[in-house]
Amino acid sequence: MRGRLGRECVYVPSCRFGLYVALRHWCPPGGRVLMSPVNDDVIFFVVLAAGLRPVQAPLNPLDASIDVGSVPDEVWESLSGVLTTNLYGNPDDAPRLREKCDALGIPLFEDGAHAIGSEVGGRPVGAWGDASVFSLSKHVGAKAGGFLSCADPGLREALEKTCEDLLLPGRLGAELAFTVRPYAEAAVRGLRLRRAAWATMRLLGLTEREGIRMPLRAEDLARAVDAAPDLTAHDSWVRVDMHDYRLRSGPLRLGRVGRGLDRLDEVLDACRAGTELLLSTPWARPAGRGGPSAGRDGAGAGRDGAGDGAASGSAPAAPPLFRVPLFVADRDAARAALARRGIVVGYLYDPPLDDYAGADFTDPSPDPAGARWFARHALPVDPLRARRVVEALQESGARPAEAPGGLEPTRG
Repeated sequence: MRGRLGRECVYVPSCRFGLYVALRHWCPPGGRVLMSPVNDDVIFFVVLAAGLRPVQAPLNPLDASIDVGSVPDEVWESLSGVLTTNLYGNPDDAPRLREKCDALGIPLFEDGAHAIGSEVGGRPVGAWGDASVFSLSKHVGAKAGGFLSCADPGLREALEKTCEDLLLPGRLGAELAFTVRPYAEAAVRGLRLRRAAWATMRLLGLTEREGIRMPLRAEDLARAVDAAPDLTAHDSWVRVDMHDYRLRSGPLRLGRVGRGLDRLDEVLDACRAGTELLLSTPWARPAGRGGPSAGRDGAGAGRDGAGDGAASGSAPAAPPLFRVPLFVADRDAARAALARRGIVVGYLYDPPLDDYAGADFTDPSPDPAGARWFARHALPVDPLRARRVVEALQESGARPAEAPGGLEPTRG
């Protein structure tokens, strides 16, 4: 990762843990952090755990990136930091955000969980911020681990020390469960028992999400916020879907992480091919609107058009998206059509965080329409299953969503 990013990296047990460490290091308690409202709720709770106030940004409705030009001046002047999302691998406008943060003297944090192979402005995602975090549960498929990188190599030891102070001791039971999990999942898939397994888990109370968002539990959350900065007080929210997010990694876990990283470039190539196919379909852009939907200035080209082939005028190369957001008129029906083919759609972030959490816990976006449209219509599908997805959507008669009227992102 040091070679890929050109900066120092610290291994962490999870992306969310690394983000907490970064926020605590760079931002004073009580500070305000601009972020995307179309994001995993776990990340929202990490910001709260760090003792910070989330501020929801207006979004480009076509890729859910922060619409830099639509953030009011008074909001910029109130911030202590900015957190990108790079949703599904589509990059935020990191060059402009870097410029804004430099002018204001505040840090830029890049969440590269979905974007380990994406580029923007001629650099890898993660090479623009004061700090960036990556998940090895996504493209790498390791089900654990991540990286915290920093622009200043002199901070590496301090960040490692903070991590050491916050890590919990590894447990043999957790290591063994991690080791057998892929074999159990493969057996469930092979026997086509996925639906039965999920139904059993719900019956036994082993799932923490009945819907897309986890239960907010406002009264409990208010008490946790009063105790912030405190990761332990927010543990019941931050740990959802990954209870070992702050456990020290053992040799079995690290071995699988290493094997996954060894084949990362192979996976990224496959993701590029699947992304290219999906971006050629009618659902890749809203009905009645031309142009690619992956990236504001062209799929994979980066915000300044610096993608492969840009100089010769040819189409830019498709980025290795972790998920490709297709725009469908009836997302629930499209999800059901894919489920009938055994394709489960995850990584949905609906409703936007300001609608989910309310003004008690976050500053709402000054213009929420773009986030609401994206959250309602985006169907994030795995590019590694692109052909099966296309066949299922064609068979079901899924219609592209209508273009969002009046929701053009601000440029300049």
